[in-house]
Amino acid sequence: MKSLYGKFALTTIFIMVLSGVLSFVISNVYYQHSLKSQNDFKITNFALEISEYIERNPNIDLNDYLEHIGSIGYQLYTINNHGREQFYGTNYRERSLSKKAITAVLAGEIYHGIEHFPHKTFVTGFFANELKNSVGVSFTYQKRKFALFIRPDIKLMFNEMHLLFAWLLLTSILLSILFVLISSNYLVKPIVKLNQATKVLSEGNFTIHLDINRKDEIGDLAGNFMNMSRKLAKVDQLRKEFISNVSHDIQSPITNIKGYVNLLDDEGLSNEKKKNHIKVIHSEINRLSNLSKQLLLLSSIESKKDLIDIKEFDAAGQIKSVIEQYRWRINEKQLMLSYSLPETKMKGDPFLLHSVWENLLTNAIKYNVENGSIDITLTSTHDSIEVQFKDSGIGLEHEQIERIYDRFYRADPSRSKAVEGTGLGLSIVQSIVQMHKGKIEVESDKDFGTTFTVILPCKGPPNQ
Repeated sequence: MKSLYGKFALTTIFIMVLSGVLSFVISNVYYQHSLKSQNDFKITNFALEISEYIERNPNIDLNDYLEHIGSIGYQLYTINNHGREQFYGTNYRERSLSKKAITAVLAGEIYHGIEHFPHKTFVTGFFANELKNSVGVSFTYQKRKFALFIRPDIKLMFNEMHLLFAWLLLTSILLSILFVLISSNYLVKPIVKLNQATKVLSEGNFTIHLDINRKDEIGDLAGNFMNMSRKLAKVDQLRKEFISNVSHDIQSPITNIKGYVNLLDDEGLSNEKKKNHIKVIHSEINRLSNLSKQLLLLSSIESKKDLIDIKEFDAAGQIKSVIEQYRWRINEKQLMLSYSLPETKMKGDPFLLHSVWENLLTNAIKYNVENGSIDITLTSTHDSIEVQFKDSGIGLEHEQIERIYDRFYRADPSRSKAVEGTGLGLSIVQSIVQMHKGKIEVESDKDFGTTFTVILPCKGPPNQ
């Protein structure tokens, strides 16, 4: 069988059979090396007690006494020194016994036929109904020497038990196989469902529901599978949005550039209008350049997450250089900037972290109001630094905060202020912060401003 159900069931049944065989072999070894000698010892003591009793009571009827012993579960054979023999109890299947053994017992030796019985299997060894598989002792009765050979009558003593054990064994085997088949189906059925769900998922259908409610590893697997399905559905949606947004963000400036280039072909166009059209074309080219740059940066971040270039640098000095870089935009918008940036050494990738401060600052400028304010603070502890960008801008609603790190998401695309961006900045910021094993937090009130807080380990990412 190629199915998991068949393999599991056959494997379990094979293990059961193998365990039974091994148990039988181990039991046989134990019997041969321990139980057989103990059994021989017990029967020998019983035979000696019979011999002593007969010798202490010479007036008993020997035949009646030995027949009584035979009736309670023993097989006996006697032979005297004149060769007269007699059997008591049930018959032996095999009556062969060497004359040497008989002569030795008549001479007073003890015959240990059970202990020295040939090493066969447990069944033939213990249940062999043969005269040589007995214990022999001598006794004297009315001045005649006798040899007594005795063994338990296994058939009489254990006949009912044999039937009981046989039924128990057969029933246990059948029930075990039945339970193995049922338990195999219980274990394999959810895996079959998972396999079918995987095929559905591979075809692009992410609306999958698995009715597997178990509190074990398979239940955990099903739960993780459902989580993966939901995440894949979200990734697929983001992929579609990504393609749509990239297409739109590239097509829009290209269309504008094409339109204004066509307008420049008009020979009657005044110089002032030409300059204005050229300015718009440059603006659209800058938009394309900024978009391609951020897309390349985002792609580079995702492909080199384990290859960041960790160095020690002054975080405060880097933020100050970013501020100076955008000072003209701050002044152009008449924003009031305040900052507290004490010299702080940290370990990280200076190039990537420069993009973090740059994106946060340009967002604070872009989404601020005229004559608004920006406050930047840097604080440090023995193991981390905290950088905060606070603005008095348009702010965000709660629903918008949940999506600000999605690629190409714009909080309010209907506003001209939002259209200036690519929707990639905060996604880049989050990726870089996570690469440094840090975290970013945001607090915002609609129309009352936004505060971004970046917390980074000052010793750099672990294992760097």
